[in-house]
Amino acid sequence: MSKINIVIADDEELFRKGMRFLLEREPNFNVVSEAGNGEELLNFIHTTEEFPDVILMDLKMPEMNGIEATKAIHKSHPNIKIIALTSYDGKSFITNMIDVGASSYLLKNTNPKTVIHTINEVFSKGFFYDEKVLKIIHENIISSSGKRIKSDLDKNLLSKRELEVLELICEQFTTAEIAEKLFISPRTVEGHRNNLLLKTQSKNVAGLVIYGIQKKLIEISPDFHL
Repeated sequence: MSKINIVIADDEELFRKGMRFLLEREPNFNVVSEAGNGEELLNFIHTTEEFPDVILMDLKMPEMNGIEATKAIHKSHPNIKIIALTSYDGKSFITNMIDVGASSYLLKNTNPKTVIHTINEVFSKGFFYDEKVLKIIHENIISSSGKRIKSDLDKNLLSKRELEVLELICEQFTTAEIAEKLFISPRTVEGHRNNLLLKTQSKNVAGLVIYGIQKKLIEISPDFHL
């Protein structure tokens, strides 16, 4: 079983230690570092030889907050997946974190099983949203409609295969599962995923899902949950 390297960024040491204790009980988790603020986190990222796969990111931290740190890390290391783990549940906090590249958003009163499940989902699929966050995403899409080109032009922008890959991504299939369903190699799937990111100007897989829903390029069933 491959280990998921994790960094915990939070200015409360007691919270960090408690979270570390919880996560290190999981056989596939490896907590490689902790940081008390965004600057400490960036210094670690820029000097370490053991890069994290996932960062649990608090929002309110001294020196550099979680939104600024997420934006900087996503720009320099886009493959690192960031999960917001915070006490703040306001719409502006959630939309800002997603806009700068966060793959999920959790509150600190979330139960431990949900945190563990979210880390595994984000690592394997690139994103995970609960119903509350998904509702806010939908509301944000409605309020910001018209910012991009029309859906019919978007459909012409994407190839048939890219649309197929996008739909399967939105249905939460992994790269290996998509490859098997479309009878192509995982490397080819990654190539299509990268093309989708470029063409849709999305920051990550979570952005692709939001884009697909926004542009109605995919059909989402009533019982679908991110």
